[in-house]
Amino acid sequence: MWWVIVALILGVAGLQAWIRLAPSHPEDWHVAPRTAEAVDMPNGVQRAVPAGNVPLERIDRIIRATPRTETLAGSPRAGFITYVTRSRVWGFPDYTTVTVQDGQLVIFARARFGRSDLGVNERRVERWLADFRLGG
Repeated sequence: MWWVIVALILGVAGLQAWIRLAPSHPEDWHVAPRTAEAVDMPNGVQRAVPAGNVPLERIDRIIRATPRTETLAGSPRAGFITYVTRSRVWGFPDYTTVTVQDGQLVIFARARFGRSDLGVNERRVERWLADFRLGG
């Protein structure tokens, strides 16, 4: 019976290691949104708001201030940035791409693992957009 417990512990540890250590290749995740409109998905969300003359540096500052978030590829100067934000306990990676298309600030956020992100990306993106609108 003890071997079942050991196998279970090793299985959970292996899963945790895969989630935390799986490589994030920019060529897989640093992709432009297909459209500049709002889209709801089971494992993510896309939002678009008028960009005006506001530089991408402003949304970049807001996003990089989010805990457990780092830049995967791109830059505000390039006009196209992808970030990785990891969940607190398990370290699940969510990928968010930000760009300006057709005068719209487009934020495309999606989970890497699972069929549903339980609304995590939508809540995060809406918080970022609220800060952006307030001049964050």
